[in-house]
Amino acid sequence: MQLDALLKSRQKHPSTMMAVLEDWDENTGCHRDNMKLYTLIVLSKFGLDVLALWLYSHHRLRTSLLGMFSLTVVLADLVMVFCTVTLWLLGSDKISACYLLAFASVTYGTLPLPMAGLCLLEYFFKDTWRTSYKVFKNMTVTLLLWIFAVVYSYSAVNVELMELRLTSGKRVLVCEVQDTTLVAYCLFGLLGILSCSMLPFCHRIPQWIHEADRLYDAREAQENQLSDLFISTNGLQTTVSDEFRLKETTTPKPPLWFSLTLGFAMFWLPYLIITSASLVFGFWIPAYVAVNLLWLECTNSVIVGLMFWVKSRMQGPYAKVPENVFSLEVYWHLSNGKQSGTKTYTPLTV
Repeated sequence: MQLDALLKSRQKHPSTMMAVLEDWDENTGCHRDNMKLYTLIVLSKFGLDVLALWLYSHHRLRTSLLGMFSLTVVLADLVMVFCTVTLWLLGSDKISACYLLAFASVTYGTLPLPMAGLCLLEYFFKDTWRTSYKVFKNMTVTLLLWIFAVVYSYSAVNVELMELRLTSGKRVLVCEVQDTTLVAYCLFGLLGILSCSMLPFCHRIPQWIHEADRLYDAREAQENQLSDLFISTNGLQTTVSDEFRLKETTTPKPPLWFSLTLGFAMFWLPYLIITSASLVFGFWIPAYVAVNLLWLECTNSVIVGLMFWVKSRMQGPYAKVPENVFSLEVYWHLSNGKQSGTKTYTPLTV
């Protein structure tokens, strides 16, 4: 198969890429097996997901669909690591390696849209389930989603080894895997939306960031002091004095939608920039790497922020703060619940 045929195949199927399993240099006779490199890639991704699970999702594994799904992603990563290490150490034929990479990429690539939709539905119907049923519900939905992804992958995977001869005298053995075009373009579009939304307020952003940091520090100090105040042998709670309430400043307040956007950007902007840069420079990432816990938490932050803003707008001071990786309540205080130029709500007491 020639290189131009490969390029035509890429044009017909833009969501696919080629994984180089082996390459030979006919001029020097040098041969390289890339299974060791793929093993390091999936091992690094597994380590990153374990770290993200421990930092962000370990406290909600049983109560949240996202937490349960995050756990299954880590388990799937572990299976992927075991398989790649086995193929590398045993030196198995490249058909098995091709099948593993192609099947894993299609399986992971099937998950983003259904998972985002299920997370959105969970926040709509979060209060309709009893706590005792949430674990069973989360396990059942997660299992059904993975079964759907695996069954679909069996019918959609393309396992075909192709040998390419390059003009430089090198021969490469490649296998077709699925990338994450949709995910990459969504994150790139999200970065564009963030950039455009910040332009009208760019001269005040440093001041608001400083104010958000002050509110966060005040909230931490308040929680530490309140934890001591509520200790009582009679089980009676002490009334919170006014000195523990967050102080207001005369700083002009941003609208609530921008406060939440700023909080999201402060946490996720580096991830969005790196992902968008890989798209701009043509560095495509296979789905079994790109669909990770960072992507899940980023998507969850978007959904939670939108739901929090909508419910705050409809119900006023929406005190039931959903779980998220950045402090929504701090950025609620930053705007004092301000929805527009003429409508302001009383701040929440953190």
